[in-house]
Amino acid sequence: MRARAFIAICAAAIFAGCATTKPLPKPAAIDPPPPSEIHAAIDRGVTFLLDTQNKDGSWGTPTKTKELNIYAPIPGAHQAFRAAVTSMCISALIDTGKAHEPAVAAALDRAEAWLFKELPHVKRANTMALYNNWTHTYSIQALVRLRTLKPDDASRRQIIDDLVASQIDRLTRYEYVDGGWGYYDFYQETQRPGSPSDSFVTAAVMVALREAQDAGYTIPPRLIERGLGSIEHQRKPDNTYLYSGNFDNYPMRPINRPPGSLGRSQACNAALRLWGDTSITDDILKTWLDRLFARNGWLSNGRKRPVPHEAPFQVAGYFFYFGHYYAGFCIDALPPTQRPFYQDHLARVLLTLQEKDGSWWDFPFYNYHQQYGTAFALMTLTRCEHDTGVPVASK
Repeated sequence: MRARAFIAICAAAIFAGCATTKPLPKPAAIDPPPPSEIHAAIDRGVTFLLDTQNKDGSWGTPTKTKELNIYAPIPGAHQAFRAAVTSMCISALIDTGKAHEPAVAAALDRAEAWLFKELPHVKRANTMALYNNWTHTYSIQALVRLRTLKPDDASRRQIIDDLVASQIDRLTRYEYVDGGWGYYDFYQETQRPGSPSDSFVTAAVMVALREAQDAGYTIPPRLIERGLGSIEHQRKPDNTYLYSGNFDNYPMRPINRPPGSLGRSQACNAALRLWGDTSITDDILKTWLDRLFARNGWLSNGRKRPVPHEAPFQVAGYFFYFGHYYAGFCIDALPPTQRPFYQDHLARVLLTLQEKDGSWWDFPFYNYHQQYGTAFALMTLTRCEHDTGVPVASK
């Protein structure tokens, strides 16, 4: 096994070396989107979230079913989906800078009450489905943001601190045996998930844990070390990333090549850079941002397709807004003078794809897709401001 993995890694290195002789893709210059256009899109997206919030304060429902719905054992899968999507919508509303507007504040109060009540009950749906790892990830980000609101409410702050600690504990409990995280355990179905972890899930978790640590929460050092090690293990010499650890012996499968890794590379590069990996240089970040915008069609080809991984290079629709969201973190990591070019491209992609109802979506997914797509898009657009120090939604 190790010999085959070594051969595969060497082959990937040779391929990467050959590929460097070809010009890397570069996006063409564009006219910067006017700030008014970005603000209007954010306003429409916020309105969509306010209009689609459930009466109980959450977002998303297990409705709009179809023959092609993904595996989702009830009730646990949908408890995880709703809690994750609700957490993302909370983060999006706060990131827009509108949290103190009356309508948004009221929506956040309802969502917070729902999250405080329901989050402790989200767990592994069964031995195979671990969609709860998405919940633990995005709820941490939401709770960190909620903590910045109402700073004088000590009892509320304690609830938030306890919930963050519980979500970190859940991530510790559901960490895969090889380090990192995923959302299926089809192979082993063991108490500690025994299947290979997924690079992109692990990257999302590590970004959330970085935000938690920066907010003052304690993260177990072993969890950090093993999570970063899992991403690094799945990293190829050209900074494509394996879809999951079970592709060790198949690094050149279409899904693991640059078009297939286009969304994952943004998330994995961001996670490693945020945790201080100096091998993720500015040049690497820019190379993959250049790829994202020059070759955006590879991701967009999968957008709105109902079957996961049916697009060329096995791209799944749900990587579209996910990849652009984490591209925003990569842009933020660049020197300020180098950000505007990529911020403008990122904003233009999103502005072009906003739906008539103000939403964004990339994969038909029960009744969660417009909500999570809109949350991703709003959180991404708020990173598209040029560096004036003023939140984009407040200009």
